[in-house]
Amino acid sequence: MKELESHFIKTNEMVLHTKVGGPENGPLLILLHGFPEFWYGWKNQIHIFAEAGYRVVVPDQRGYNLSDKPKGLGHYTMNVLRDDIIGLIDHFQREKATIVGHDWGALMAWHIAATRPDRVKEIIPINAPHPAVFMEKAVRYPIQIVRSSYILFFQLPTLPEKTLQDNGYGLVKKMMQFTSNKGTFSHGVLRTYEVAWSQEGALTSMLNWYRALRAGSLDQLSKEKIKVPVHLIWGKGDAFLSFAMAKESMSKCIEGRFTMVEEATHWIHHEQPYILNRLIME
Repeated sequence: MKELESHFIKTNEMVLHTKVGGPENGPLLILLHGFPEFWYGWKNQIHIFAEAGYRVVVPDQRGYNLSDKPKGLGHYTMNVLRDDIIGLIDHFQREKATIVGHDWGALMAWHIAATRPDRVKEIIPINAPHPAVFMEKAVRYPIQIVRSSYILFFQLPTLPEKTLQDNGYGLVKKMMQFTSNKGTFSHGVLRTYEVAWSQEGALTSMLNWYRALRAGSLDQLSKEKIKVPVHLIWGKGDAFLSFAMAKESMSKCIEGRFTMVEEATHWIHHEQPYILNRLIME
């Protein structure tokens, strides 16, 4: 198969570094990463779907790795981030796309489907509930409050950046290793991530996705039912999110399907790529 192409695509007044593969006339499939990853997080999926005939588009989302990193929380609210992806769909001259997302990328898939269903064929969120469900549950369930406490820490100025950067991003690496199945993230793979985190301005921009929750994102969340088909996939051992939110998210879907994968954690796309790819392909 032809090697992946790197494109720098102007969308929504930003430039996003984007990996692209598969035939130009194939159905458009957009893969959206979450925190603290970048396009590389989909390394086990891109070639599989490109070879299956999809036009696979995998951006470094705004603020990450080689994409633009504007300053100011207003550049990281949900609607702004959504419009980056709408611009990608326009760039590839399509009316609609299938959107697969993990973590923050899954929250974006939910949000795009809720607010711009005209541009979405279907969504496949992975280990992230409907955003409205997350906000409802996060303040009502003690266990979820504890699991989400890092979000409050991220709201502080400067200190989170210093803490995460210390010892060669040691805390971030340990977080990924301790919350995943043993052996999921090798030292070599984590070094690849470290290069992306070390891009000038990247860490602050990545944290601004969380900080923008107090700068407009919460007001932009839709509580409407999702009108496009949804297949929510969930690794059972998720250390960050309560399984109750996955089940509750199904009540937000007109046409929803839910699959739980027993042998996976929050990092299912790394741990169980064969199972995940089969579920996506279906």
